[in-house]
Amino acid sequence: MNSNNNIMVPQAKEAMERFKMEAASEVGVNLKQGYNGDLTSREAGSVGGQMVKKMIEAYENGMK
Repeated sequence: MNSNNNIMVPQAKEAMERFKMEAASEVGVNLKQGYNGDLTSREAGSVGGQMVKKMIEAYENGMK
């Protein structure tokens, strides 16, 4: 079974972890290093949504 969640550039893993922690902090979700399976769907969605929002803003700012 193949997973689509593999990071294609191994060096990017640390940067993505920092990005995730930053996004979580911005929406008030306390993430731990490692396993965070105890988050509610709402909390996890808030973190993911904030990450997408920041990626879209970065893309749009790069187009200017």
